Amino acid sequence: MELISNKKNLDDMVPSEIVRELDKFVIGQTKAKRTISVALRNRTRRKRLPEDIQDEVFPKNIIMIGPTGVGKTEIARRIARLSNAPFVKVEATKYTEVGYVGRDVESMVRDLMGAAIAQVRKEMAESSSELVEKRVEERILDLLIPNLKPQDGAFETKVENTRESYRILLRSGALDDKEIELPPAQRKPGGIGIELMTNGNPGDIQEAMNSLGSIFGNLNRPPRKRKVTVKHAREILEEEENEKVVDQDKLIDIAKDRTEQMGIIFIDEIDKIAGANTSSSSPDVSREGVQRDILPIVEGTKVNTKWGVIDTSHILFIAAGAFHVSKPSDLIPELQGRFPLRVELSALTADDFERILTEPANAITKQYRELMKTEGVDLQFSPAGIRRLAEIAYEVNTMNENIGARRLYTIMETLLEELAFSADELNGQTVVITPEYVDSRLADIVRDQDLNQYIL
Repeated sequence: MELISNKKNLDDMVPSEIVRELDKFVIGQTKAKRTISVALRNRTRRKRLPEDIQDEVFPKNIIMIGPTGVGKTEIARRIARLSNAPFVKVEATKYTEVGYVGRDVESMVRDLMGAAIAQVRKEMAESSSELVEKRVEERILDLLIPNLKPQDGAFETKVENTRESYRILLRSGALDDKEIELPPAQRKPGGIGIELMTNGNPGDIQEAMNSLGSIFGNLNRPPRKRKVTVKHAREILEEEENEKVVDQDKLIDIAKDRTEQMGIIFIDEIDKIAGANTSSSSPDVSREGVQRDILPIVEGTKVNTKWGVIDTSHILFIAAGAFHVSKPSDLIPELQGRFPLRVELSALTADDFERILTEPANAITKQYRELMKTEGVDLQFSPAGIRRLAEIAYEVNTMNENIGARRLYTIMETLLEELAFSADELNGQTVVITPEYVDSRLADIVRDQDLNQYIL
């Protein structure tokens, strides 16, 4: 079944296109972008190989190393948005060794399959949107107009004319606020809770128990009608009709294939599970134990989910960490070997900050300009003013903890605090951020940061 997606398909993108897409939101870090774009393109190339060779070509997992705030997570987030491949971002610190209370590492694969199910369900619903829209319209008209039995031809014509008149009003939105009564919601079968319990994951078991409690609790309640607006009714009925048009078996088959062949798992904060002293006699269940549990998932194993067994052999894993305290070599050797590609992301310079403030499609200066526009204030940033902001951000990062581009949020909030507070009184005015304006607002920050070096 061919599914229609509004997103650009990674199968159609060459590495240079992927890099250009990332350049719109992530400044610099060309090496990391090129490495990731090649890894993604190689997955498409593998699909074009003869079947007897495909299974022998495995993805080359990547580990990104660099200080906080330089774009590691943003690169992963943008990859997810520009493709229709299943993608999940997980925090390595959320997992504990098997046998201890907490999330087990296999749950990342279940999350990936869940993301694929939601993605494919949405695509299948969109491909049947016209049919769903037509069915919903007819159901709302049935609720708006009494179901009268035709007495003669003239009466039937009159009812039909009335229905068409309501149809015109419904499509124009004139009836959105009118209240109608929806029939009682159909109860869904409770089998899903039992399926969840078979996985043995404590979190899933707790979710299953809650679901079962809810199901049995609802059995004692008589079904009741719901009184909602036409606008809200349309949303409810669309959801019900989407469930009817989606073939569940086909949905699971497509999602499973997409998960196993094109799935991407981004493991953030992997440096937090790297113990600097692995020779300790008491193992840390949130560090080395987690690394040992991640090993088979990354290497290739089969994971039970409520949708079936998922083979992780061809899932691409991208890990990232700042490695301030620990080093990549502090990871157990077996796990290091599962991430053959390593890219180092460089710390941001004043020039990088200047580009971050102006070039990305979601640049923070553009965000503040739009925010102030809602109050009737025309906020403008002079080139020299932006340069001064970049220099201060770099200077503060150098003197204090280097938090990368996140420093710009602190700087901008402090810079525009007074303006944001009194914006309602400046309606119709233009405010230009010049170097003098920046220095007058931020001089104390630089001075205070300097003093912090001498305060114990």
